[in-house]
Amino acid sequence: MTCAETDGTRSRILRAALDLFAEQGYQRTSLRQIAERLRLTKAAILYHFPSKVHLLAALAEPLIRDLEALLDTAGSLPGRQARWTLLEGWVDTMLAHRGPLGMLFHDLALVDRGSTYHRLMQIAMRANEIVAGPDAGRRDRVRAVQAIAMCSDPVVFMIDVPASVLRADMLDGVCRLLGETPPGEQRPVARTTTATDPAAGGGPAAPVR
Repeated sequence: MTCAETDGTRSRILRAALDLFAEQGYQRTSLRQIAERLRLTKAAILYHFPSKVHLLAALAEPLIRDLEALLDTAGSLPGRQARWTLLEGWVDTMLAHRGPLGMLFHDLALVDRGSTYHRLMQIAMRANEIVAGPDAGRRDRVRAVQAIAMCSDPVVFMIDVPASVLRADMLDGVCRLLGETPPGEQRPVARTTTATDPAAGGGPAAPVR
């Protein structure tokens, strides 16, 4: 098998795995099901990926690389600029990898205790340090952890909200939490929703700003 054929097969396996994980969840998808979808043997899957966890790690790799690059960029900037470069970039990166990868991000924390998991933990710790800033007290560190969660979780749990709307809502929430806005900018304006707006989900008529 040539290198090109190997790369092609590997890419096909990853695409099929991503589709099946999205359709029925990581835990309920077997390597045999992935092989059957591609009309390959299970041994052919194992040739490229020794386990299902290796498949999951490979699928998450683009997201992890982008987050690591963001940390390098933000970490080279001074204080407040570093914080907001990180927060806005984190939202944009999560939105760029929206969909099945959002689910996989959480599955990794549950099933993988290898190098990928440790990279995720290092990413989270570095992000928290940048957002909190130097010489941060306990409350600043707590708010930093909360801010990163605010820039991540809605992307996974509010998949039906348009990306531009969700981005504004998420950054507005972070601004409220931290009591500040990005340098040189006004606070992002979250869209107002009412009971007649489908996004309101039939909730109370009081607007949410």
